[in-house]
Amino acid sequence: MSLSLVQSRALLGLEAADVTVEVHLANGLPSFTLVGLAETEVKESRDRVRSAIQNAGLEFPNNKKIVVSLAPADLPKDSGRFDLPIALGILAASGQIQGARLAGHEFAGELSLSGELRPIRGALAMALALHTRGVATKLVLPIESAQEAALVPGGEVYGARHLLDVVRQFLADDEKMPADPSEDGWARIHVAPNVAAQPYADLAEVKGHAGAKRALEIAAAGGHSLLMVGEPGSGKSMLAQRFAGLLPAMSIDEALENAAVASLGGRFATERWMCRPTSAPHHTSSAVALVGGGSPPRPGEISRAHHGVLFLDEFPEFARSALEALREPLETGTITIVRAARRAEFPARFQLIAAMNPCPCGYLGSSLKPCRCTPDQVSRYQGKLSGPLLDRIDLHIEVPAVSAQQLLNSPSGESTESIRTRVVAARERAMQRQGHANQNLQGNAIDTHAVLDDTALKFIYNAAAKLGWSARSTHRALKVARTIADLDSSEAVQIAHVAEAVQYRRGLHAAG
Repeated sequence: MSLSLVQSRALLGLEAADVTVEVHLANGLPSFTLVGLAETEVKESRDRVRSAIQNAGLEFPNNKKIVVSLAPADLPKDSGRFDLPIALGILAASGQIQGARLAGHEFAGELSLSGELRPIRGALAMALALHTRGVATKLVLPIESAQEAALVPGGEVYGARHLLDVVRQFLADDEKMPADPSEDGWARIHVAPNVAAQPYADLAEVKGHAGAKRALEIAAAGGHSLLMVGEPGSGKSMLAQRFAGLLPAMSIDEALENAAVASLGGRFATERWMCRPTSAPHHTSSAVALVGGGSPPRPGEISRAHHGVLFLDEFPEFARSALEALREPLETGTITIVRAARRAEFPARFQLIAAMNPCPCGYLGSSLKPCRCTPDQVSRYQGKLSGPLLDRIDLHIEVPAVSAQQLLNSPSGESTESIRTRVVAARERAMQRQGHANQNLQGNAIDTHAVLDDTALKFIYNAAAKLGWSARSTHRALKVARTIADLDSSEAVQIAHVAEAVQYRRGLHAAG
């Protein structure tokens, strides 16, 4: 009768909970039992592990009663990440490797039937959880997953290509297996990612649209959300796709948080390391696709846009439930998914850039084509966006069509790099003053950092009364004015800054 213990981790949201894989071999009728609230893909590991061990030339204890327990028993476990620790546990319990040597290591990896190690989801999230909690352990992963996990500073990460590569490390000294010198299947991974020039499209390619570019600059400098209204082909999508390039460079912590979310969905790519993402879901996306969900809970598009940009084109065409689900994340920067038996929290601090037409046909107020929509159709179309949602969007701008003459004869505009220089300087002023972007100002901090003189106060009082602003709208206008003052290198928020901020909250009806 033999028992072995192997350490691994289960993912629930971004949490990487500790899991102990306990393997017990006993005499009795041959069987292979797996317990511990395992999902279907974990239960299927019994067949993968048996074939992998046999095809690797190792001995599978077919004449034993095998019981594998994944503890704690009430924690859900999914995916094939437990194949490797289960296989090692069986080999240790049967005396083929030294179980004592497994201490101080954590293992995760899916096995093919031949014993090859396949990459897993969430490797970077696992390493980040270890780093955050200060857990000192050696993490053993498939080579592709190890390259992800090694991006977390301070970790000790090893990559392997085959089950035998791992087994060789835990044999007794007098039982070492000869390694094939032509294959380096085991190595400690040290990743120093090459952060090349950011692969963002240049805003200089957009002809005209000086007002829209100014609004993009303000949004980037203060972390504000933006709604663009304009006829088809006016350049809204082109502007939005270049917005991420205006944002300041990501910090290591921001890059790790975003990469961890991408890793959970198996969508992380090392070539996108330190690049701010732009998530652009189709307008047929459901509320679950946007905010996340499922069993186990997975992150949605708003979490994949964490520390980046969420671009929603054809804004009113999204389902009402999907749009209303954006309200809380826009305020809090997190999304909590609660199910009957599970709860997961994902980060969702994104910048919303939305684009829409002013009416169903798209040509309301156009000088190029007449509008074919009735007032009732226009009202219903614009009414798809609720007041509470529009209230949470800081900047509302019109994007007029560019004439053919301006499109073909105008020189290139100001480059992304030039605008980003001003954005970074304004963001640094805000960080030195209050420790975060202006969009995150709350409560007394708004009164402290966006103080207005008597003339500016009177101006915003009149604007709020005439435009029917809520308290939230008034505060958001003050935050935008604070950002405009930062771009102007001004310590005080002046009436000119307030006047410009008011222009960006004139309401959707002004699009006509």
